[in-house]
Amino acid sequence: MLILISDAFDKNLPEKLKKFGEVTDDKSRVGEADIVLVRAKTKCDQEWIDGAHNCKLIIRGGVGIDNIDKAYAESKGIIVRNTPKASGIAVAELTFALMLSSINNICYYHYGMKHGEWYKTTKRNELYGKTVGFIGMGNIARQVAKRCIAFGMNVVAHDIFVVPTDGVKFVPTVEEAVENADIVSLHVPATPETEGMVNASLISKMRKSPILVNTCRGKVINADDVKAALDEGKLSWYAADVYPTDDPEKLFNMDYPIFKSAKTTLTPHVGANTNENMLRIGDEVVSTIEALIAEGKI
Repeated sequence: MLILISDAFDKNLPEKLKKFGEVTDDKSRVGEADIVLVRAKTKCDQEWIDGAHNCKLIIRGGVGIDNIDKAYAESKGIIVRNTPKASGIAVAELTFALMLSSINNICYYHYGMKHGEWYKTTKRNELYGKTVGFIGMGNIARQVAKRCIAFGMNVVAHDIFVVPTDGVKFVPTVEEAVENADIVSLHVPATPETEGMVNASLISKMRKSPILVNTCRGKVINADDVKAALDEGKLSWYAADVYPTDDPEKLFNMDYPIFKSAKTTLTPHVGANTNENMLRIGDEVVSTIEALIAEGKI
């Protein structure tokens, strides 16, 4: 069995995988590989899949699989898996850090200090007693919600799948989740239904000019509408770790409206990039392969 590690994983993962067969990071051998491990960089589109002649399993180290044409892969007999449990804590901590940073004006104060300005007259706000509206309440969102509850926040959520969660009030519509929110946190996958769902219409239902935090997918927002809402004060701040593309050259050369707003805190899609999480991803990859071998599927 040949396992191709196509993107960056924990440096110790190859050694852990050797018990299954040969391990390589030589992408030119994709046509020989039985198993291919990817993260966000490798795009497993139809052309890529057609070149992976021997592939039986693709594992995406992370939560989303929108860089993999899952339906086409499965039509070719390729199993597609991800590591949904591994990244929960890492992404949740970044999400909560963005909430704390935004409501406390950390970027504003930091900029002032670096440029000789003493912005002490600008007041901070507290998370305590604030309402956070979650759009999506999956594994990562539940981890964020625990932290919000620990800080004394009120948590309201909408999800098409209602999983009873301590301290979380589920509501039947997206509009109800955001209408009274001081902070709106996005936790939905990238699908045709969610693309551009945070738009002028939804923002118009928000009564408090909330902070919008996005650590799920960049295309979930309508960037033009979010930029306009920031300009008009309908949103007070936008904090994000995700964008329309993860290709820096493409991103920085596109006319992306969010970059034109000063009311932003932006990080380069590092939600899952903790040392601890890379170890967890590797362990989940190994357990996934073990389970599929035991079931006789690969």
